[in-house]
Amino acid sequence: MLVLQDLVYHPAATLQPILKGVTLSLGAKQLGVIVGASGSGKSTLLEILAGFAQWQSGTIFWNSQELLPEHLGRICGLVFQFPERHFCGSTILEELRLGHPRLSQEEIRGALAAVGLGQLDLDTPPQALSGGQQRRLALAVQLIRRPSLLLLDEPTAGLDWSMRRQIIQLLEKLKQDWMLLVVTHEPEEIVPIADRVWQIRGGVVETLK
Repeated sequence: MLVLQDLVYHPAATLQPILKGVTLSLGAKQLGVIVGASGSGKSTLLEILAGFAQWQSGTIFWNSQELLPEHLGRICGLVFQFPERHFCGSTILEELRLGHPRLSQEEIRGALAAVGLGQLDLDTPPQALSGGQQRRLALAVQLIRRPSLLLLDEPTAGLDWSMRRQIIQLLEKLKQDWMLLVVTHEPEEIVPIADRVWQIRGGVVETLK
């Protein structure tokens, strides 16, 4: 279980804290959704959970063990908003093997199958994929790392209704085996499949479900 208790993030460059006493919990094989407008602090919270930023006060627990940023980097896998902009490999195979040169074909095919891309030619350039396929590939990149918690920043942003529906169906499937935390400003399609829902406004989190 993931537990955040009274988490405050107040970098020196800001007059007010960006996150103000965030408290929430998420269990195994649950999908949590944090709903908020741009600038509300939701993406910052994901960056903290991914180990990219240091909070100033409060505590993060994983299965009752207190965590530091270096621990979070091993536990959590973050899929950025518009992750296709971060692809570095010239082929799907290269993208999946970045940082993991010894991956077996079985592991690669398993990760692709888990996100519905098992039929793709591994020599296909990531840029040649559709928008929905690129989002799925970004998820597969994180699944290769075997994180305990998948973090997704606006996973349906910029996709048409058909692609969005495919991503929602994929998230519903993935939560059978993974803990997922999604932040979005478009909650209508994701909230119905969520186990926990929060609203964030001005860095303050309120439980909705």
